[in-house]
Amino acid sequence: MAKCYIMATISDVLQHQHEGMESAADIMMSLEEMFAMKSRTTKREAVTAFMNLRMKPGQAVKDHMMKVIAHLNIAELHGAEIDGETKIDMVVNSLSDSFDQFKLDYTLNKKEYTLQGLMQDVQSAEKILVKGKGQEIHMVGKVATVKARQKVKKQQKKKQLGPIKKETKKVTKIKGKCFLCGEKGHWKRNCPKSQNKKEEGNLNYLETCFLADSTDSWIIDSGATNHVCYSLQGFQERRKLSKNEINLRLGNGTLVSASAVGDIRVYFDSRRHLDLIDVYYVPQFKRNLISVSCLNKFGYSVTFNKVFIISKNDKIICQGTLENGLYFLHINISHSLDTEITEPNHKRVKLSTDETYLWHLRLGHINLNRIKRLVCDGPLSDLKVDDLPTCESCLEGKMTKRTFSAKGARATECLGLIHTDVCGPMSIQARGGYEYFITFTDDYSRFGYVYLMRHKSDAFDMFKAFKAGVENQLEKHIKILRSDRGGEYRSGEFQ
Repeated sequence: MAKCYIMATISDVLQHQHEGMESAADIMMSLEEMFAMKSRTTKREAVTAFMNLRMKPGQAVKDHMMKVIAHLNIAELHGAEIDGETKIDMVVNSLSDSFDQFKLDYTLNKKEYTLQGLMQDVQSAEKILVKGKGQEIHMVGKVATVKARQKVKKQQKKKQLGPIKKETKKVTKIKGKCFLCGEKGHWKRNCPKSQNKKEEGNLNYLETCFLADSTDSWIIDSGATNHVCYSLQGFQERRKLSKNEINLRLGNGTLVSASAVGDIRVYFDSRRHLDLIDVYYVPQFKRNLISVSCLNKFGYSVTFNKVFIISKNDKIICQGTLENGLYFLHINISHSLDTEITEPNHKRVKLSTDETYLWHLRLGHINLNRIKRLVCDGPLSDLKVDDLPTCESCLEGKMTKRTFSAKGARATECLGLIHTDVCGPMSIQARGGYEYFITFTDDYSRFGYVYLMRHKSDAFDMFKAFKAGVENQLEKHIKILRSDRGGEYRSGEFQ
């Protein structure tokens, strides 16, 4: 009986493999050899998972203990043999740092535990810890209220005593000279000239900050290996980069990832321009850098003095100034914006000449009467209303299709129109191995014929049999055969 149950529950392949065995025990031994996972690897993984299990901060002790017991059962199922004392030691070590006192007591007292007893004691320790935190919070609240009361009492005493008179300090005249300016009456720390120097230093710092944050300035850097910018403004062509595709190393050794790379054309007041090839866009940067080595690679020469000059083929392209120890190159940002935005959009500029048509587009293709109403009500009071030109979008949006007539052409005599279709394959075969059937229905008389088929390719043979029978019976010919244009009706035989 046991053998029958086992053979009924396994797959056909396993049934064929084990049908020659005599007893159920032999079958079970064979299945265990094929599918059992008691190997060294699985045992090691189960024990490692149990040993590495640690209680998360804030996790309930009960949930952690249930997870520990589950991992322990898995390890024992895979053949791991762990004695009781080792189990308890590993469970205690898996507790979080908040149970350090409990761990110390366990180590010193060497109390013998079971898993159930350990779980009860750990839960009791958890309750004590929660109460201790509550008492600490309560004591903090008491201390705060006591301090507040003491502060109120001090204020009340001050009001009762009245305002306290401030003692006036006597101004003593300083004898001797200032070591900075040489004048009498003050020391070096109070010298007005030193105060002026401090103010100049602050102004210098502010000026440096403003120069550094300017978006229309570039800094010439002889130590940079690539052109770098922190704004996408001015890019003529650019390509997005995936994360960590190109990393740039800064002076302090850190790496930053470039988000895009492309070409920038920088314009100047003299209407001359400088082409920067392969500029990396790094949003983390705070300044735009021009690499001298990259300029030299493309035929530019750079000369440094009180000003620096960039030239190519003995023609001066641009020059910059030395400001606060850095060589700055200021560009004509308005010209770069004009060339970037307005040049490719000539069609939009032409459309904007007709203000009425432009407001028609902006307001969702509203009609002329509604535009006039907006002019009268005030929102578009400065608009001079003209006739709207033909709007192709409005015409396309209002187009409709004519409805199809619901009446279809019907046959006026038998065999004038025959409807046919093939159905199958069926999930259950009919007697004789038939899986398909084909129908022929006369449109005029509604009389139908059904023929069984073993294959879909038998459709033409069934049609010939149907045609011969009905034409011989009615002494008429089939005029039209209508189908769903399935593959069986589009074969060469039907054609």
